[in-house]
Amino acid sequence: MGMIILRAIFVMVSIGLAVGIIYSGVMPDDQQWLAPATLVGAILLALGVILADIFTPRKPLDVISAVYFGLIVGLFLAYVAGLAIMPLFPSPMAAGTVQYEKVQAAVQLVLGVVLCYTCISLLLQTRNDFRFIIPYVEFSKEVKGRRPYILDTSVVIDGRVADVVESHVFDSQLIMPRFVISELQGIADSSDRLRRSRGRRGLDILNRLRNNPEVDMQIFDRELPEFAGQPVDLKLVTLAKHLEGKLITNDYNLNKVARLHGVGVINLNDLANALKPIFLPGEQVEVRIVKPGEEAGQGVGYLDDGTMVVIEGGRDHVHENVMIAVTSVLQTSAGRMIFGRYESSRQKVS
Repeated sequence: MGMIILRAIFVMVSIGLAVGIIYSGVMPDDQQWLAPATLVGAILLALGVILADIFTPRKPLDVISAVYFGLIVGLFLAYVAGLAIMPLFPSPMAAGTVQYEKVQAAVQLVLGVVLCYTCISLLLQTRNDFRFIIPYVEFSKEVKGRRPYILDTSVVIDGRVADVVESHVFDSQLIMPRFVISELQGIADSSDRLRRSRGRRGLDILNRLRNNPEVDMQIFDRELPEFAGQPVDLKLVTLAKHLEGKLITNDYNLNKVARLHGVGVINLNDLANALKPIFLPGEQVEVRIVKPGEEAGQGVGYLDDGTMVVIEGGRDHVHENVMIAVTSVLQTSAGRMIFGRYESSRQKVS
């Protein structure tokens, strides 16, 4: 309702301005068609501005801010430059002509156009590197946390990151690089059915995060000069160093490369393993044996979270729920393995 009222007032003000111009006496009396043409032109101009506003509902605030600040700084520099070059032009009274005044105005106009363009271009190209700050007043969106999190292709395809983010474990801004989205699109368009389904799942996870109003996620569109000729993994490391952020990944090799470059890494596999129940030697656990093990007498089962359990003496109890005594636990970045000893059968499973 507020926007409708604003647009109606804008149209009425435009009509009032047109009527004011018509009755100001600036139009020649012998051309009567100029009055209705001015009125119609003002209405069409107002409607055009309103339509442009309606069809661009999502205004990029950083671009608009860059244009505003660029115009302000460019006009100020042009004014200062005009004052600086004024002594170079003789005054019209001394020269006996107004030609110098026209030249000075033309020079100032050219300076204004050039400086405004330069300032706007500079701010548009560097708008992601800093925020427009005036002492005690900061014109920027409040960003959560101190260090942003950069998402890797593997962690998006995995899908668990959406559940982790929605549980509010990560309180900083999420950064999704454009080149990672391009890689996901390439995987989603693959001729291999498995790769295609993995890529589509990654895109679905991105849409889920993007459509969640409680998740602060930004797509990084810029191509840094350091990206030239680099593979995706090194681009991610470079971007994390540029933004002073951390990588979220499941990729073991990327984990090692990032740590080698001094970049912080959050490995979701390590996080998931850290949240799994802790089993101590001697503790009793109930598990279903699903297949024989590699060694003689061994059986293999899995807990509800997917943890593999190797049971000594469990080969003869395949497809049974058994009670085991934990003997040891092996923890790696790839997952957790539990070794136990068969104690007793619980239930026969057909």
